[in-house]
Amino acid sequence: MKITAVLPKYFNLNVLLTVTVIACLGFAMLYSAAGGSMSPWASKQIMRFLLGLILLFSIALTDIRFWRSASYPFYLVAFVLLIFVEIKGHIGMGAQRWIDLYVFQLQPSELMKIALIMALANYFHSQSVEDIQKLKTYGIPLILIGAPSLLVLRQPDLGTMMILAMTGAVVIFLAGIRLWKILTVLGIICAALPIFWQKMHTYQKNRVLTFLNPEQDPLGTGYHILQSKIAIGSGGFFGKGFMQGTQSQLNFLPEKQTDFIFAMYCEEFGALGAFILMALYGYIILYGFRVSLETKNMFGRLLSLGFTSLFFLYVFINIGMVMGLLPVVGVPLPFMSYGGTSMLSLMIGLGLLMSVSINRHIRFGGSF
Repeated sequence: MKITAVLPKYFNLNVLLTVTVIACLGFAMLYSAAGGSMSPWASKQIMRFLLGLILLFSIALTDIRFWRSASYPFYLVAFVLLIFVEIKGHIGMGAQRWIDLYVFQLQPSELMKIALIMALANYFHSQSVEDIQKLKTYGIPLILIGAPSLLVLRQPDLGTMMILAMTGAVVIFLAGIRLWKILTVLGIICAALPIFWQKMHTYQKNRVLTFLNPEQDPLGTGYHILQSKIAIGSGGFFGKGFMQGTQSQLNFLPEKQTDFIFAMYCEEFGALGAFILMALYGYIILYGFRVSLETKNMFGRLLSLGFTSLFFLYVFINIGMVMGLLPVVGVPLPFMSYGGTSMLSLMIGLGLLMSVSINRHIRFGGSF
């Protein structure tokens, strides 16, 4: 029996194939990062991806109305987990971001990114066009965004906090808020930047200063980004070949299995490989926008646009970071960087996007 015979009409196998190709490139890079060994990274990442596929299919084949009804409970669970991290979270690399489940380390902030999009999409779906233009309507969304952002900032995880805030802001903008209100909020944020700078940790300030002048401390705070630039530049157009990258194989490139995996990939596969990878990411992003345009209900439209924006931010910030165009903030590259919760949360988000696509013609009102 053909797979297409048992799947819904709008289940996009091309997107699933694209994600699988990206993930396989990630497995290859993790194999290379370990010096030609499946352990410790590649084998675990493959298992996580297979588990993610099960989640993706389960979520995609579930009616979108169920996911709308589950949006607030999911947000509440993610928020409680963030509080639990604050109380008894696992500390690693100077940050308290994980819950030790023994099987793997759960990072609730990754789940919160998806839960926040779902909660905001549900909230604005229940509002009328007139209510969306009223300022009082935005009290609850600001709380939904601000509360987890503050908890994540305390971990401390500035990169994730920024992604939460930006993703929430994108959903609010797409819901239909007037431009002058957005500009007013941006003005307030800019005015508060000096206070925010004073509250930042020393290492966070150093990352910003290093971004502005990485050569100032090439063996200290500027080491990561300088080695990353060397790796990317030395790959040339065609790259040095699989497992032939000197920066990664000789361990000059730090965090090559997580944040800087794109630099290792460019060193081994060059600018041509980077173009192919970005084209694959671009296909997923375009698919998300197409789904949003074809969806007949507000919840599905905001959910698909919210996840697509989140996915774009992942790709844009990570690649910009390793190329020295943005400060280093510790954002993973989707489906390639080593990380269990990041992989699973992205698969959940993609499953929701496919659920929206499958149920794109369903119309439902704002009340349950």
